[in-house]
Amino acid sequence: MKIGFIGLGKMGANMVERLIKGGHEIVAFDVNEQAKRSVKEKGAEVAASLEDFVNKLDTPASPAKRSEPRVIWVMVPSGKPTEDTINTLSSLLGKEDIVIEGGNSMYKDSMRRADALKKNGIFFLDVGTSGGIWGLKIGYCLMVGGEENTFKKVEPVFKTLAPEDGYAHVGPSGAGHFVKMVHNGIEYALLQAYAEGFEIMEAKKEFNLNLGEIANLWNHGSVIRSWLLELAQDAFKKDGHLSSIQGFVADSGEGRWTVAEAIGEDVPAPIITLSLLERFRSRQKESFSAKVIAALRNEFGGHGVKRTE
Repeated sequence: MKIGFIGLGKMGANMVERLIKGGHEIVAFDVNEQAKRSVKEKGAEVAASLEDFVNKLDTPASPAKRSEPRVIWVMVPSGKPTEDTINTLSSLLGKEDIVIEGGNSMYKDSMRRADALKKNGIFFLDVGTSGGIWGLKIGYCLMVGGEENTFKKVEPVFKTLAPEDGYAHVGPSGAGHFVKMVHNGIEYALLQAYAEGFEIMEAKKEFNLNLGEIANLWNHGSVIRSWLLELAQDAFKKDGHLSSIQGFVADSGEGRWTVAEAIGEDVPAPIITLSLLERFRSRQKESFSAKVIAALRNEFGGHGVKRTE
């Protein structure tokens, strides 16, 4: 298929490369010139602007009588970059064209965008995309929301990007990003559980445990074996005590949205919620709440406190 691809960051560029290797014809655009040069070297045709990008997706013979819809995958940061890109595309595309949005957008925004594009006759698919920088090699897990007929029209794209059984149409517009949101909420909790376990072992100095070897051991037959543990093994191999890494953990929004959705649906989700709050704690150089607790323990029980210099 001929596919337009907007957004050539770490994931986007790898997805373009995987599509080219799968035999698809790619027209690519990014505001970063180096990113465009990089995918051009891989075989993509690049565009100078979004207008040029859309024009390059037309068939040379007769753009006004296209037999196939233009298919565009948007892979830019969520929020304003996605909003602005899709709004511009809405004014440039025509009836039956298809916009696929693969970033980590809020599912309610995807539902709204689908409705707005539909008024112009443009179809929209929201695709939760998981796989990170490893997707080029092993494929991406794709959670697709939108009309099923539209999904089937571009299914060859998903089949190329995903490993076997690694993509599915999960529901109507918004469902793809909703499922990805929950996926990332679960990811928060899994990461926190592994982190706490390894911290307990790191603290047990008398055993002088090799955390990399233990991660490898657990991946052979244990009930907690996983790809995350494989990555932990790689990380500990590079730096056995992670001494070169600061314990600052960012969040990109999906954990917050998952917790808010759980509250809205009266679903108890204490583990995901606490894992989100632990990320907030990681950003504090010194916790004021911990200072309050220390001060109160000193006041009511005479417990010792550590003083600043």
